[in-house]
Amino acid sequence: MRSILARRSARALVAIGPLFACLATPARAQTPPPRQAEERTSFQTHAPWDAGLQLPADVAICYGVDASLPDRIRQWKERGYIVHLMTGVSWGQYQDYLYGRFDGKNHVDEAQTDRNGKVISHGGDVYYMCPGPSFGEYLAQNVLKAIDAGVEAVHLEEPEFWARAGYSEGFKRAWREHYKEEWIPPHESADAQYRASKLKYVLYRDALKQIFDAVKKKNAETGKNVKCYVPTHSLVNYALWNIVSPESSLLTVGADGFIAQVWTGTARSKNVYQGKTAERTFQTAFFEYGSMTAATRGSNGRLWFLHDPIEDDPNHDWDDYRTNWECTVVGSLFWPETSRYEVAPWPERIFHRKYPRPGAQPQAGLFGGRRRRFREEDRIPIPPAYATELMTVMNTLNDMEQDEISWDAGTRGIGLIVSDALMFQREGYKPSDPYLGNFFGLALPAIQRGIPAEPVQLENLRTSADLARYKVLMMTYEGMKPLTNDADKVLAEWVKAGGVLLFIDDDKDPYNEVRSWWNAPGGPGYANPRQALFDALGVGRDAKPGSHEVGSGRLIWDASSPAALTYRPEGGDAVRKLIEQACGAAKLDYKETNHLVLHRGPYVIAAGLESAEGESDHVLKGRFVDLFDADLKVVDSVTLDPAKRSLLLDLDRVPSKGPRVLAAAGRVTDEAPKGDGLAFFVRGPQEITASVRVALPRAPKSVAVAGQPLADAQSWDEASKTLLIRFPNSADAVKVEIE
Repeated sequence: MRSILARRSARALVAIGPLFACLATPARAQTPPPRQAEERTSFQTHAPWDAGLQLPADVAICYGVDASLPDRIRQWKERGYIVHLMTGVSWGQYQDYLYGRFDGKNHVDEAQTDRNGKVISHGGDVYYMCPGPSFGEYLAQNVLKAIDAGVEAVHLEEPEFWARAGYSEGFKRAWREHYKEEWIPPHESADAQYRASKLKYVLYRDALKQIFDAVKKKNAETGKNVKCYVPTHSLVNYALWNIVSPESSLLTVGADGFIAQVWTGTARSKNVYQGKTAERTFQTAFFEYGSMTAATRGSNGRLWFLHDPIEDDPNHDWDDYRTNWECTVVGSLFWPETSRYEVAPWPERIFHRKYPRPGAQPQAGLFGGRRRRFREEDRIPIPPAYATELMTVMNTLNDMEQDEISWDAGTRGIGLIVSDALMFQREGYKPSDPYLGNFFGLALPAIQRGIPAEPVQLENLRTSADLARYKVLMMTYEGMKPLTNDADKVLAEWVKAGGVLLFIDDDKDPYNEVRSWWNAPGGPGYANPRQALFDALGVGRDAKPGSHEVGSGRLIWDASSPAALTYRPEGGDAVRKLIEQACGAAKLDYKETNHLVLHRGPYVIAAGLESAEGESDHVLKGRFVDLFDADLKVVDSVTLDPAKRSLLLDLDRVPSKGPRVLAAAGRVTDEAPKGDGLAFFVRGPQEITASVRVALPRAPKSVAVAGQPLADAQSWDEASKTLLIRFPNSADAVKVEIE
């Protein structure tokens, strides 16, 4: 994540009041912490283990290779966690490499540099690097040290090359070697910018391949099976933030999967819809997670989705963090292809630091950029209710692999083509729309009216079977160009078999003129890649805008700019009319809704969206436990207004019968019936309140926590036949006995 390097901070454990004073020192578990067997949930940290960071997750990812790493690995393993390593790829504490202590050569000229000669830094001499073979070798040696120290997988974080970079001596050398010609300043033409971006993409792909190969060699020598994962921002965010990264290509050179680094800081980036510029955290997160799903679809790549309960900017208040975190959690859960999550980056900064209290105002006259200054008394530790909510959701995410999946939404079966080249036109010479309107101009009109259009990775299309889940595809070459023409045949076969391709593009993108396969000397002589695609479809390069029959399918070409449509108040409606036309041609029922609802087994994921004129907010009815509520309230209806995001447990869909834990703000183990009652252990961060809701056939006679009667901190709900109990968590686990 784009955070500062995690630093240890003084403990600031959450106080939970005198109600639980009698339980301040709960009994230890009777057995050591169980060794986790799964890798469903994880968190990354530079901190050693402490009792306030005992999160209900399977994997602790130790950050950074330094002298403390072996001890940190040991501590987290002793607490039952599977232990991985994460280390930065594009930046880090790599002064040994920079100043010649690694190989006797000074490598400062490999730092990424902008056109003004300014080195791009993550702070001080923590530079973003232009990677070459020697840097790849340096990173590989660090990773091998971590494997020797006992990690079971490695995460190579954020291979990032800034679009504004490309002016260092190191990059110039790479250009001359790769292109066999003299370096050209990237800002001088569309072609130079595009070629610079392609080279940046290749350099980090090749550097990571060096590390993957080194790990595979190590595995062969030791008999281990250490996997290599890449935590990376989404394609959508990297394009929006003007960063180039190898993204989907990494699976072809040895990556075993990704962590999709999507969080409030990325998803709150503003976009434009119907002429209005605003943060749309849920909608943006939905497509960010979706683009990473597209990058791995059809492969064996493992995928985790990241959530961050705060964000890198420390000057939002706790209510802001909570609201936006809920948006990202819900956005991620609408992609049931994965059930793995990174539940927190840097938990030490979440639970051990202070942030502005809700309603706090920054001091007048002390604004510095976007960093707002707050009085120290206006900064508080995490509110107890939010801490408990976090534990509940983190624990729930361990149970998201469900067989039963059902939707209540607008039309499904619609895809939106994306390419890694979305990152290649973002800086310098005539860049594409700053708000990425070429993408959001097609994506937002769909999701705002409940149509969950799915990103489709162009580079992953091998046969028309890869498109079998879609009836309609939306596509533009504005803001991106196909790296090869390999997908043209696949798209043509899919359309001829009955698919409908909705192509929205005005042919005016200046990057149509870059040197590439479609206009290469002696090649097909196309003016742009659209002409090549249309020839493959059989309608010809000179086809006119309109509707064209293609075999059993259809091409609909609207000669508009998707980015330009975002600035028009009627732009969203115009795109939806085209989608409706395409659905009609595909014999796919067109439906708009003001909500998205997904059932994953007993869990209900729900989001309210914009309503048509006169349309009422959608209401969910039933018996639900609200998992975004610290008290795990039982509710019989939930109104999905446009700002509402919900994660619910549907009591009528819980599969098992008899006494059982339904939801808990901590990890539950050793659950066992005790007559009509129940006994179990709960483990979680020290002193954070554990709310637990339990299903029972009747009101209990007694409840004991850590061997002591629990009288006041429990409540029985007769209608749902459930009991709520609350007590302080313990990293050593507490035993709960219900008679």
